[in-house]
Amino acid sequence: MSERHRDATGTGPAGSEAAGASRSHPPELVQRLQRRREAYRQRGIAYRVAWVAASVIVIAAGVVMIVFPGPALVVIPIGLAMLSLEFAWAQRLLDHTLERGIVAKDVAKQASQRQKILGIAAVVCLIAAVAAVAVLILT
Repeated sequence: MSERHRDATGTGPAGSEAAGASRSHPPELVQRLQRRREAYRQRGIAYRVAWVAASVIVIAAGVVMIVFPGPALVVIPIGLAMLSLEFAWAQRLLDHTLERGIVAKDVAKQASQRQKILGIAAVVCLIAAVAAVAVLILT
């Protein structure tokens, strides 16, 4: 990726306060993607076109998994990571998504016992509501 999109730390154009300014280097996943991107640039055009097509198929499968059973929250970022090897906009979106994931993980770690219990109760209520709607629709 060009210097226009990445700074020396690999966190983005202006660094990333949200991802934690205390980190001296990007997460291992980002480092692996950077190494993979360097190798990817050496590939031929046919390989790159096939890779983009495969990336779009993986993302489309992830979008379908939003409606149907499946690990959409895993598959879509995988497709985005694949696509980020070719396109700067996909890399920026992936970086933003990873940063928000890290922030969410940190927030979840710092949650109080009461917040964790309320979160679990909210998930249980959501599951019960979905089950009730399914019963009403199916009967």
